[in-house]
Amino acid sequence: MYRRDNNQQLLIDLFRAYFDAKKNKGKTANALAFAVSYEKNIIELFNDIINYKYQIRPSICFIVNNPVKREIFAADFRDRIVHHLLFNYLNPLFERNFIKDSYSCRKGKGTFYGISRVDHFIRSCSLNYQRDCWIMKLDIKGYFMSIDRNILYKKIEKKISSFKNVSFDKNLILYLIRLVVFNNPTNGCRFRSQPQDWVGLPKSKSLFYADKNKGLPIGNLTSQLCANIYLNQFDHFIKEKIGFKYYGRYVDDMVFVHEDKDFLKNSIPKVKHYLKNNLGLILHPRKIYLQKSNIGVSFLGVFIKPRRIYTGRRTKNNFIKNLYEIKRKKEVKEEDVSIINSYLGMMIHFDTYKLRRKITSCFSSTNGLFVASDFGKVKLIT
Repeated sequence: MYRRDNNQQLLIDLFRAYFDAKKNKGKTANALAFAVSYEKNIIELFNDIINYKYQIRPSICFIVNNPVKREIFAADFRDRIVHHLLFNYLNPLFERNFIKDSYSCRKGKGTFYGISRVDHFIRSCSLNYQRDCWIMKLDIKGYFMSIDRNILYKKIEKKISSFKNVSFDKNLILYLIRLVVFNNPTNGCRFRSQPQDWVGLPKSKSLFYADKNKGLPIGNLTSQLCANIYLNQFDHFIKEKIGFKYYGRYVDDMVFVHEDKDFLKNSIPKVKHYLKNNLGLILHPRKIYLQKSNIGVSFLGVFIKPRRIYTGRRTKNNFIKNLYEIKRKKEVKEEDVSIINSYLGMMIHFDTYKLRRKITSCFSSTNGLFVASDFGKVKLIT
């Protein structure tokens, strides 16, 4: 039986999860409708959970094109609260076992941290470019759509069962995790994109073509955490069994740095074997990159060269594409300015002074719509 004190703690945690979910999605129609009577709605959700009657509602499916073409499933706001609840419970348990150089969806990590770490790897291995070293990049084919839900659930179940003292009821949380992990969001989903928007999206990147009990929806907070959990033991295999000192991963983008080219080449079959035999994953055969460090490497939207880091070609092209779309609009809104400033805010960390100056100068002379400040930000003139 679920004790009363645990009931009270779960209810408190649900309210916390609600406010966490509201931070980024509070202005959506779904979230606003929930907020009208949010206390009543949270108590209803709480009762559904403790009575094992919680059901996942249909998702909204659509295509995004930036920075690359992806299929997104947006969960109902009520379900997002459950995602945040599970994240708040599970992340602390798994975080302590993640390697330092897993960068995605982790507090204090992220894109900039990953870029700085890979730059550090290259500098350290090459003695600040005084000797040759080699960089290898590997990628998993259709990673999110290839995750085996049975393997994933067993990993989570085993981890939770290993803890004697946790702040939640294990059976209840495992019940929720099982619902989320094995939910197929393609069933009954509502479409916000047109059928032609899927043209050009490989089948390996769509849940509609995923094998039975495989694939996680891109767009859910729990999917990001699960993606880290799924490859965690693989990370330890790379570091502890193969013996890579300089290794980092952002979701399924892996970077290896070593002074011996043959060591890198000989590790590829070992990586392939582990991924296939233990996780049912396939190394992308056309995305194996092996090059000297002085040539540079593209990673997380930038190009890391000796002693300097540039904005990557894809990031720059997507930025320019967004600029042209905004400039064609009759009315420029604050959201458009936010898009521009998000790009500029990223670029200001790297060697992009001339590029930012050119862009902001362009806007300062475009029909008086924008005013630029320090080549790092644009504002709407009111």
